[in-house]
Amino acid sequence: MTTGDDRLKLIALDREGLDVISAHAQNTCVKRADMVWLPRQRRFLVAGMRYDWVRAKTGPAERVSSVLRFDRVLKASQLGLRDAGGEATLNLLAVTFQKTDPPAGMIVLAFADGALVRLDVECVEAELRDMELRAPAESCDGHALSDPSAV
Repeated sequence: MTTGDDRLKLIALDREGLDVISAHAQNTCVKRADMVWLPRQRRFLVAGMRYDWVRAKTGPAERVSSVLRFDRVLKASQLGLRDAGGEATLNLLAVTFQKTDPPAGMIVLAFADGALVRLDVECVEAELRDMELRAPAESCDGHALSDPSAV
């Protein structure tokens, strides 16, 4: 679903919905410093520059600022991010969900360099929302653009 101004807003309450968010969030460039775990709010946020797959089909390749929010998060852990500095750019490849004790489970954010973020959740409750900033697409680690002039 898009708003009237072409900003994407997706909400997921199950694995299938999260698969749709994952497809749209694929190749989002994320800085380590722009991932935040808010334990008191049971929320995990990821801000980044999402590759606009839909617009790239008919127009120039662009990235749009976006926020990926996960609610009902009980615990957040990571693997492979300790070495990444706060300004290091990561490439989000996929967001997946595995049930452990339905509806509870684990949401895993997988990055191109092998880094992972694991969220233990009560249930799937996620939102991907575009913000206003748009920019010509640039490569980020693990996502080279096919058109070198767009870099």
